[in-house]
Amino acid sequence: MMTDLNNVTIEVSGAKQGGFYGILCIAHEQERGVLVGRLEYDRGVVQLIGLLCGILNTIPCAKNDPLPKRILLKLLRVIIRIYVEVFRGTPMMVQAMVIYWGYAFLNDGATLPLIPAGLFIVSINTGAYMAEIVRGGLASVPAGQYEAAHSQGFSAPQMYLYIILPQALRNMVPALLSQFVTTIKDTSYLWGAMALQELMGRGMILMNSYNSTVQIFAIFALMALIYFIVCFTLSQIVRAYQRRLKGTR
Repeated sequence: MMTDLNNVTIEVSGAKQGGFYGILCIAHEQERGVLVGRLEYDRGVVQLIGLLCGILNTIPCAKNDPLPKRILLKLLRVIIRIYVEVFRGTPMMVQAMVIYWGYAFLNDGATLPLIPAGLFIVSINTGAYMAEIVRGGLASVPAGQYEAAHSQGFSAPQMYLYIILPQALRNMVPALLSQFVTTIKDTSYLWGAMALQELMGRGMILMNSYNSTVQIFAIFALMALIYFIVCFTLSQIVRAYQRRLKGTR
């Protein structure tokens, strides 16, 4: 798949494609299914970042714990807090421009590959929000559950795996899925920040090939419809899960 910016056409497997079909060609490689794989990879990285940061933020630290452990935990919590506040307190577009073009500034104009850079930016931005969701979910578990686990001789990994996480997950999943919906919409910022040709980018390229207001409106209407279908489907999944939780309580 290739985009010719001079002629404003989209070439897929050797055939030029324009119009609405071009909007749907949102991956850069010819291999089929590569976009799905990237989305799954990105979601996995985001969940891992959020889970690790959330757990590290809630590990108990008592006064009678060894001094190295207390110092290490406090240092990790300061680092995580800075990371969370910085990436939650600044727009994704600004973060993308700073990281993408900052790398080019430091490397004599050499830029990062677009797709890996986009995945990295989305991952660290969404990971900051996920970290707070996980921290809040873990904090919602009563302190007595932690004490009961310790009294039964559970190690820290066993306590989180078998007792804490199953309870916290009930509170976290709706917020995690809602954040995933937001992340899908936020990827449109990457076109303006670093010209990553996702759905919005393809639509902008196609828009330049038409002069009719009706055609341009139709292109953006179709993009909006695609975003709506994806996000609405995920939102319904969130609502269904919330209704299921209410029915089991």
